[in-house]
Amino acid sequence: MTINCKGHLIDLSSPKVMGILNVTPDSFYDGGKHSSEKTMLKHVEHMLFEGATFIDIGAYSSKPGADFVSEDEELTRILPIITQVLKEFPEALLSVDTFRSQVAKECIQMGAALINDISAGKLDGAMLETVAHLHVPYIMMHMRGTPQTMQKQTVYNNLVKDILFYFSERIAAARQLGIVDLIADPGFGFAKTLEQNFELLNQLELFNILELPLLVGISRKSMIYKTLQSSASEALNGTTVLNTIALQKGANILRVHDVKEAIETIQLVQALNPNIT
Repeated sequence: MTINCKGHLIDLSSPKVMGILNVTPDSFYDGGKHSSEKTMLKHVEHMLFEGATFIDIGAYSSKPGADFVSEDEELTRILPIITQVLKEFPEALLSVDTFRSQVAKECIQMGAALINDISAGKLDGAMLETVAHLHVPYIMMHMRGTPQTMQKQTVYNNLVKDILFYFSERIAAARQLGIVDLIADPGFGFAKTLEQNFELLNQLELFNILELPLLVGISRKSMIYKTLQSSASEALNGTTVLNTIALQKGANILRVHDVKEAIETIQLVQALNPNIT
C-alpha cells in the first residue's frame, strides 16, 4: 500500500504521522499560535524531528461555523509558508489542506507533494481534474455542505453505509480521470454529531472495503473534550486513546497536532500487533 510523493514511494502499510501546521487565526486548537514565519518554521522543524512523514498546511479553518476566507486570502497566507518551509527543509513532504483547485495547483507548483481536500472535490468542480493533471496523491474526506453549514446536515439513513456510498462515488469519479494515489478520510467532526463520531470510529474497520489507505484526524477534536467535559488543550491523552483504537482498526495515517505522542502510539500498537508493520 504505497503512494508516490514527488518520486518517493511511501509505504503506508506501516502507519505514518501527518503533522498539522495551521496558518489561520481561528483554528479550533492552535489558531494564531504560529503567527510569524519564525515560529512556523520552528514548529515544522520540531514535527519533522519527532518523526512526521507529512506536514499538512492549511490556510482556511474548517472548524464548524468557521469564517469564510477568499481564495486570494488563502493563497496569500499559504504560498509564502510553502516557499519558506521547502527552502529550510527541501525534503519535506507537504500536504495542502484546501478544497480549491487553484490553491491546490499553485501550491503543488511551489513544491507541495499532495492535496488534502475536506470536500472530496464537491466544493470545486475543477478539483479532481486538477489533481489528475498534477499527478499527486489526493486525500478525499467525507463531509456534507460547507464548514459553515455542515453541522446542520447530520441526518443519515445509515451512517457508515451512507459514507461508504459517498466514497464509492467519489473514488469512481477520481479513477475515471486517472487519479492513481487516493487516501480516504472518514471526516471525524464533519457533518457528524458527537455520538456519530464514536459510531464511525467503532466501525472504522469496515472502511477497509474501499481498499484505500485510511487517514484518521481526531486530534484534540470536540468528540474528545466534550465527552470528557474539558478543552482542546487538555485533549492529548484522549487523542492518544482514540488513535490507538483507530490504528487497531486499520488507520494508515494519523493527522495530529502532537507528533511525538502519535509516533509512540504507533510503535506500541505495532509491538502489540506485529501484523501492523
